[in-house]
Amino acid sequence: LGVPVCFDATHSVQLPSAAEGTTGGQREFVRPLARAAVAAGVDALFLEVHEDPSKALCDGPNSLDFAELDLLLGEVTAIRRALGAG
Repeated sequence: LGVPVCFDATHSVQLPSAAEGTTGGQREFVRPLARAAVAAGVDALFLEVHEDPSKALCDGPNSLDFAELDLLLGEVTAIRRALGAG
């Protein structure tokens, strides 16, 4: 594209108004989608992260906790290295 591309991994799994007037989400798909985006060559990831997503004031259902973030960072780092990009 000739410009940096950022993939919004957590909002990509958001389900507006799915949880009785509040947004829902499918956080189980955040890591696979983020890994696929990195493998496809995105330059950055946008991620919602909270120490306890169930207590987040917004975006909790599609947010990662710190343990999931740690796993994802290891995974995407390995993908970038395998592609010779980092």
